[in-house]
Amino acid sequence: MRLHGTTRALVAVVAAAPGFAGATNGYFSNGNGVASQGMAGVGIGLPQDALAAAANPAGIAFVGNRVDGGVSLFLPKRGAEISGNGYGADGNYDGNNRSIFALPEFGVTYEFLPNAYAGLALYANGGLDTGYAHNPFQAFGATGSAGVDLEQLFLSPTIAYKLFDRHAFGIGLNIAYQRFTASGLQPFTGQSVAPGNVTDQGADSSVGVGVHLGYTGQITPALTVGVTWASKIHGRFDKYKGLFADGGSFDIPENYGLGLSWKVTPAWTVAADFQRILYGNVNSIANPLANLLAGNALGSSGGPGFGWRNTNVIKIGTSYEVTSRLTLRAGYSHSSQPVASTETFLNILAPGVVQNQATLGASWKSDAKTSFGFFYGHAFKKTVNGDNSIPAAFGGGNANVHLSEDVVGVSLGRQF
Repeated sequence: MRLHGTTRALVAVVAAAPGFAGATNGYFSNGNGVASQGMAGVGIGLPQDALAAAANPAGIAFVGNRVDGGVSLFLPKRGAEISGNGYGADGNYDGNNRSIFALPEFGVTYEFLPNAYAGLALYANGGLDTGYAHNPFQAFGATGSAGVDLEQLFLSPTIAYKLFDRHAFGIGLNIAYQRFTASGLQPFTGQSVAPGNVTDQGADSSVGVGVHLGYTGQITPALTVGVTWASKIHGRFDKYKGLFADGGSFDIPENYGLGLSWKVTPAWTVAADFQRILYGNVNSIANPLANLLAGNALGSSGGPGFGWRNTNVIKIGTSYEVTSRLTLRAGYSHSSQPVASTETFLNILAPGVVQNQATLGASWKSDAKTSFGFFYGHAFKKTVNGDNSIPAAFGGGNANVHLSEDVVGVSLGRQF
């Protein structure tokens, strides 16, 4: 009952937070849990704390009875440059109206029957935010500041069962809350099936549910493997049915992955994950801007999106137990580029283009049951230069978009 009350309180705190957004792999977070994030998000085959279910629901069978909570501060730097435009839009645009975001997270796991485990994880999956005080679309008739804010919060109840003390299968629900706002996009209303639902409609929200499956197995005392799959989660923003394809549809894409961890020595662990995110299967994200030029208006079933492609992510991390109390971590991740050079015009609003991130982390056990964690990550600046990316109807030319990120997090965990 105490845990139930704590969970309700944390949900209320997160719901009241001023905003959360994080994007490293497109608009997906690179990892969840400070221990995982200190290793560049590795977690499919290396469960370390009660947030393990976020990466692989089977992982909760290997972390014991525990509770973990933390918060990360996310600092993105994003912007755009327009050149060669016939309407006079050329210039550099700073998209950092808001520069700091808080990403809270919480998890609890418990063995409720022999070899049967239950868990609950609350975390921000990701998001995107841009805010241009100097509107990049002003030359086309826009007024006020421009930008979008996409936020995603997951609540994941999970059950796992362990076989022969070395293999576990898990299933969970991903209950996803999404919130979205857009402003300063007036030039696009004339190309929409619902011109009154393109921009400046305030915040809209959506709740959807998906399934998350996973397996974790200790193949040898040194080698652990994990496999996971998460279904697409349906979402819709009715206030912006004139912006997103299929009448405001905005699904969270299906994704799957494979993870390995290897105990090189009793103190030294090396791990790696592969993840594939199917952005290309969500029309409002994947449809190219060329659909608009072919006569498919914004908000229609074949309407344009952001032209994002399916993305592959590789994460490599290591941890070393310096003493029984102190563990050090490091990692590096690389993702394929979701944004094509021909699609940068609309992606001024959503420049999720970073591809490489390096992380450092550490945890300290103050006693046998209590631990404190820390991590820092830097996603290196990436610029995608446009290739005839601004349509002739908007004066032609190119938009170049860029993004870099810093994130720092702390956590407190306790076994019980």
